[in-house]
Amino acid sequence: MTEPATVGGELAGEVLVLNAGSSSLKISVHTRSGDCLWRDQSNWSIGAAERTAPEERLEAVLDAWLPEALSAWGEGLIRAGHRVVHGGERFTAPVRLDAEVLEVLEGLVPLAPLHNGPALRVMRWLTHWKPAIEQWACFDTAFHGTLPEAARTYAIPVHWRAEGLRRFGFHGLNHQHVAETVARRGEDLRLISCHLGAGCSLCAIRGGLSIATTMGYTPLEGLVMATRSGSIDPGLLLHLLRRGVTAEELDHDLQQESGLLGLSQLSPSMKDLRQAAAEGHAGAELAIAVFRHQLLQGIGAMAASLGGVDVIALTGGIGEHDRALGQELEAALTWLEPFELLRVPADEEGVIARHCAAAGA
Repeated sequence: MTEPATVGGELAGEVLVLNAGSSSLKISVHTRSGDCLWRDQSNWSIGAAERTAPEERLEAVLDAWLPEALSAWGEGLIRAGHRVVHGGERFTAPVRLDAEVLEVLEGLVPLAPLHNGPALRVMRWLTHWKPAIEQWACFDTAFHGTLPEAARTYAIPVHWRAEGLRRFGFHGLNHQHVAETVARRGEDLRLISCHLGAGCSLCAIRGGLSIATTMGYTPLEGLVMATRSGSIDPGLLLHLLRRGVTAEELDHDLQQESGLLGLSQLSPSMKDLRQAAAEGHAGAELAIAVFRHQLLQGIGAMAASLGGVDVIALTGGIGEHDRALGQELEAALTWLEPFELLRVPADEEGVIARHCAAAGA
């Protein structure tokens, strides 16, 4: 936790940003330009709310933590922005919360239950605690609203497509941050943004616009992730369903037991796997190899969409901190040269703050 910043002796921030995950909440206070003045984080799966039922822990932690944590800002917080993972087809830009919007967001929870559900509960809690605060929802899917029809359309029956089953893409807030950070190098740059963390996705960006991405209708598609499988043959899933595996079991195994954890049978953490691989752990070696193989394939696909690459930017926990990965990519991608390989610290919260300041101006 950092201490609140001041300007001329007065607390200076006015945009509160809330980033709700499946078991944690990041909060921060920003200037209108997105500069972070203060941040904190809490986990509602353990700690103060330990003895409450799982579905009650979030509100219990909020009650015990947020009013005190934000007390220094008093009435200076007049606007709040929430990260919402899935905006569906309706929301392609930040939207101010009201009863109608909240109802629509409720209907989108099944598309990203691990994230949309908690975000909605935080919105309702904040409305009850500070009814005067102006709240905005900012969507991870919105940046990908520029995907061409060929890039967003699945080759599925027309009646499925009529139901809105298409590629949405995710991590858009951070992909946008990367695009804005790199934009100073040229207006029409061919950029591949590599968001590599617990969740992983690539985005092909030309002239600041998303034209291709690896995640799809849900955040399960694409690269190998910490505990998520990424893309696999749909026929494999049909095979498991015919064997009697339930949809709920499939969902759990694909979301929580796959990825780096499932491959290594050791850990979902790339840092742990690097150390174990150095000691000869076969599962860790396999996990790193599969992760790298899929990443290289994905970068090749994004490069094909762009017709070449000027910049490859690594962001997210793995992208920013795994130095070995950067070296491996440089060695494996000599065929793409010349390109610049950058590391860009993730800043979804700063993008949300700027969206809220602009939308509420």
